[in-house]
Amino acid sequence: METPEEPRWLDEEERQAWFALASVLMRLPSALDAQLQRDAGISHFEYQVLAGLSEAPDRTLRMTKLAKFAESALPRLSQVVGRLEKRGWVRRTPDPTDGRYTLATLTGDGWAKVVQTAPGHVAAVRSLVFDPLTKAQARQLTDIGRRIMRTIDPDDRCLGGPN
Repeated sequence: METPEEPRWLDEEERQAWFALASVLMRLPSALDAQLQRDAGISHFEYQVLAGLSEAPDRTLRMTKLAKFAESALPRLSQVVGRLEKRGWVRRTPDPTDGRYTLATLTGDGWAKVVQTAPGHVAAVRSLVFDPLTKAQARQLTDIGRRIMRTIDPDDRCLGGPN
């Protein structure tokens, strides 16, 4: 009978790094969400959807690609896009190249919402993430994030920039 291999426990330095990262992962999204709710009346997830469309060619993406960008299941994304449609910020249409897919397109009003909302969001990101870091630490953060993402999802879009 084989004995199970002992887990590779974290040493004290790794534990401290993990606790720091876990705290950021838990608290940063709610801090960003609070700023966006307060200043723009939208959630961080809604902003990510609008921003993702704003950066896409013709401000249009297949819903499946938008779901991947937003780190969302398609049903959740569909609900959020439905809310954004009701506000006139997004329009859904069948994909003319393949009717099995649905396209989401940022409308003119949606573009205006992104333009209006982006400065406050960027200020919050700068204040919460970049102002406490040196330029060298910001470059290290990029490298660290990319290294971790390579192990999670080697095809992740953040590894090579937008789209």
